[in-house]
Amino acid sequence: MNESLTNVWSGIQLVLNYPLGHVGASTITLGGILTLAMLLAVVIVLERIFRRIVVEKMLARTHLEPALRFAIGRFSGYIFIALGFVLALNNAGMDISSLTVLAGAVGIGLGFGLQNIINNFFSGLILLAERPVAIGDRIEVGGVAGRVTNINIRSTTVVTNDNISIIVPNSDFISSAVTNWSHGDPKVRLRIPFGVAYGSDIPLLKQVILELATRHPAALADPSPSLFFVGFGESSLDFELGIWTIEMAHNPLRFKSDLYFAIEEALRRSGIEIPFPQRDLHVRSGELAVRTRASS
Repeated sequence: MNESLTNVWSGIQLVLNYPLGHVGASTITLGGILTLAMLLAVVIVLERIFRRIVVEKMLARTHLEPALRFAIGRFSGYIFIALGFVLALNNAGMDISSLTVLAGAVGIGLGFGLQNIINNFFSGLILLAERPVAIGDRIEVGGVAGRVTNINIRSTTVVTNDNISIIVPNSDFISSAVTNWSHGDPKVRLRIPFGVAYGSDIPLLKQVILELATRHPAALADPSPSLFFVGFGESSLDFELGIWTIEMAHNPLRFKSDLYFAIEEALRRSGIEIPFPQRDLHVRSGELAVRTRASS
């Protein structure tokens, strides 16, 4: 029985140690590959545990912002994985120095074939380091508007007001103009354009609109709202209401809608007309020749 077990174990060792190829001074065997796979799995598990301890335990006790704690945790995890990968290769019996030429050739090929992925990868590193966009910010980029819920190394997740998650490549945040309503001071001035009919009582209009803006619960009293006369339109006198608020970082569409409802109601109640496009037709006086056909 012992001899049978010995023979089986010898066969397993023979299979595991059978050379599959050579990379420099290293011999690739099935056992080495399995060892490397197990070590990499252990590294990934340990990285998650390490990042959870660093981010949720240690950094949570500091006064750092959540976005900065998230960035530090990500960077620490990537460094942990890189070091773990090197140690796994060493423990699997592979000579790292012999892989230098191969890694260079593979790197050149990946550089051409994965340009977009590499671009997004480094863009993600820039986002995590410089933090122009942080988790919880309300942004607009490339026609996408919403709140940032997650920043990964390749892409960023933005959730719109309709609760739709949109995956935005990180390179868009570096190469495109980004509107961040939450960056720095969330206080912004919103401009609401509207028009009234020619001949309207302008002093009354100014009084009504400024009272409306001052009473709005989402409007800031300091700075105070302003009414601007921006021009003479084809069918209307054009105005803009400038109102300061922090709602653009929370509910911009609802805030605008509430203001438009309130302006329409206030103007209608005050008897001030909101015009629609009109055209006047002028007929010049003159003579019109009329010919009649004689009856047969």
